[in-house]
Amino acid sequence: MAKKTKNPQKKPTPQPAAPKKQEAVINTEPVRDSFIPSWLYDFKFQAIIVALLALVLYCNTFEHEYALDDTIVIVKNEYVHEGFKGIDDIMTKDAFDSYYRQFNSSNQLSGGRYRPLSIVTFAIEQQFFGAVEPEKVDSVLERGMSYEMKSKAEQQFLHNMHIRHVFNVLWYMACVVVLLYFLRYIVFRDNYIMALIATILFTAHPIHTEVVANVKSRDEIMSLILICSTFIFSFKYYDQKKLSMLIAAMVSLFLAFLAKEYAITMILLIPLAFYLFRDFSISKCFTASLPYFGVVGLYLMMRFSIVAPMNASSDNDLLNNPYANADKQQQLATKISTSLNYIKLLLFPHPLSSDYSYNTIPYKDFRHPQVWASLLIHGALFRQMFRYFKQKHVLCFALAIYLLNLLIVCNLIFNIGGTMGERLIFHSSVGFCIAAAYFLYKGMELIKPAKAGRLALAGCVVLISTLYGFKTIDRNTAWKNDETLFFEDIKTTPNSVLVNSNVASSYINMAEAEPDTVKKYEALRNGVKYYNKVLEIHPTFVSGFMNRGVAYLKLNIPDSAKANYDMARKLYPNYPKLYEVYYNLGVCYYLSGRLPDAINVWREVVKMNPQYVLAQQSINTAVMQLQQQQIQAAQQQQPQK
Repeated sequence: MAKKTKNPQKKPTPQPAAPKKQEAVINTEPVRDSFIPSWLYDFKFQAIIVALLALVLYCNTFEHEYALDDTIVIVKNEYVHEGFKGIDDIMTKDAFDSYYRQFNSSNQLSGGRYRPLSIVTFAIEQQFFGAVEPEKVDSVLERGMSYEMKSKAEQQFLHNMHIRHVFNVLWYMACVVVLLYFLRYIVFRDNYIMALIATILFTAHPIHTEVVANVKSRDEIMSLILICSTFIFSFKYYDQKKLSMLIAAMVSLFLAFLAKEYAITMILLIPLAFYLFRDFSISKCFTASLPYFGVVGLYLMMRFSIVAPMNASSDNDLLNNPYANADKQQQLATKISTSLNYIKLLLFPHPLSSDYSYNTIPYKDFRHPQVWASLLIHGALFRQMFRYFKQKHVLCFALAIYLLNLLIVCNLIFNIGGTMGERLIFHSSVGFCIAAAYFLYKGMELIKPAKAGRLALAGCVVLISTLYGFKTIDRNTAWKNDETLFFEDIKTTPNSVLVNSNVASSYINMAEAEPDTVKKYEALRNGVKYYNKVLEIHPTFVSGFMNRGVAYLKLNIPDSAKANYDMARKLYPNYPKLYEVYYNLGVCYYLSGRLPDAINVWREVVKMNPQYVLAQQSINTAVMQLQQQQIQAAQQQQPQK
C-alpha cells in the first residue's frame, strides 16, 4: 500500500514584515535658505562666531581686580586660600561660612547659599597660584589690601585676579558655545539660523556684564552650562538609547545644583522640553523625567543637611531683607512692580548698576501704576505660555524659561536677600533671546522679495549686537575694582545704602594713601558726608557707624569717633576685634594729650578682652604720665602760695 503523502501546499509568498510602531521621526536636517551661505549653517563656524564675539566683548576685563562680592567669596575666604586642602570645607559648608565666622556671625540669608562648585574652581586656581597652609591663613585674611596696592604680596594677589578674570571669560566663551549647541539640537532643530541669532543676542547683551566681569558670578555661568548639558544629554539618551548619555545627564544636573539653585526649574523644564520637542505624551514626559527627579531629591537632602538655619536677627537687617520696613501690602506690591524692571533692562539695558539694595527701589502700594502694569504684562505672558503649550510652540519654552527662573529671583516665592540684581536674570535672558530671535526671523520673512528680507535680518542682528557690544565694553570698565564700580554706580543708584557706603569707604581708603594733608582731610570729610547719608537712610547700619568712626578718628576728632563706636557696639556687641578699634581710639586721645579719656577707653578695652596685654601696658604708661603731670602741676602752684 502506497504511503500517503500530505497534499502538497503552495509555499506562501513572503510578505514584508509589518513596521514596528515607532516614535515620530524627528527631522534632523534644518530648512536651508538659498539666500544664506551654506557655511553659516555649520556648527563649527557658528561656534567660532559666538566664541570670538564673547572674547572681543570681554577681553577688556583681563586687567581687572576684585569688586563687590569677590571680597566675600575669594579675597576673604580662607578655604579658597588653602587650595586643595580647603575643598572639603567648601563642599560641606555654606558659601559665606568663612565670611560669617570672621564677623562672629552665622547664616544671614534665607535658605543659605550652598553653591560650592565655582568656589572649588577658585580653590583649584589658588593651588597653582600658591596655596596657604591652614595654620597661616589667618595672617593672609588679616593683612588686607591698601588703596594703592604697592606691596609685593598685593601685586601678586592682583596678578592672580587678572588670571581669574581670563578664566571667567573662557568660561563664558564655553557657555555660549554650549548654549548654541543646545538651541540647535533641541529648541531650533529645524532652523540653525534662529539658534545663531539667539546665541549672538545672548552673548552681546549688556545685562550680562556683571556675570562675566565679576569673578564671583562664575556660579551663574557654570550653572547655565550644566543646565544646557543636562538637556543635551537627556535628549541624546532618548535619541540614541545609550545608558552613558543618561548618566551624563544626571551628573550634569547634580553639578548644576552644586553651581546654583536655579537647576530646580528643571523639574518642570525637562518634561516640558520632551513634550514640545520630542512629541512625547504628557505621561511619558514625566516617566522619562523620573531619573532627574531622583537627582533633585538627592541634592535637597544634601543641602538641608549642610546649610545652617538663618540667624533670627538677620530678617530685620535691611541689607539682608530690604522689605523689613514695609507692611505686607507694600511688600507684595513692591515685589510685583520690581519684576517689571527686568523686562525693561532686557529691552533697553541702560542704565545698569551693580546694586539695587535698600533704598534704591522705593516701597510701592497697589495704587502705583507700575504694580498693575507688571501684573497685566506678566499675567499676559503666563496666559500666552499656556496657549503656546497647546500648540506645542517654541515660544512656550521661551516663556517657561523666562518666567520659571524669574519666579525664583523675584522674592514672591523665595526671599533672596535683595530687591533685584542684573546677574539674577542671566538664566531668564535665555528665554528672552529665544523669543527675540524667533520674532526677528519671522518678522523679516514678511519682507519681499526674500533676499531683501534676509539682508534686513542680517542688518538688524548686526545693528543690535553692535549697540549691545558698545554698551557691554563700556560697562565692563566700571567693574575694574570697587572704587571704579561704586563711583560710577552712585550716579545711577544714589539712594542705595550699599553704594553710598562703598563710596564712603573708598574715600577713606584714598585718604590713607594720600600724602598731601589737605587732600587727605578732604577725602576723609567726603567719607563722613557719604556715611551721613548712609545712616540717614539706614539708621541701624553697624558698618556705617563703625567706618564713620574710623573717618573721625583719622580727622583727629576722637569724641565723634567714640560716639559712633559706642553706637556700633550697642547694635552689634560681638563685632569682631572691637577691642582693637577702641584701643586705637585710646591712642588718639593719648596723642591729643587727653590722658584721662585715654585711660578710660583702655580700661573698657581690658573689659572686652582681658588677654589684650597692650591695653594694660598703655594704661600703666598713661597713669604714670598723668601722675607726673599732677606732681608737676602741684609743684608749679606751690611757690604761688
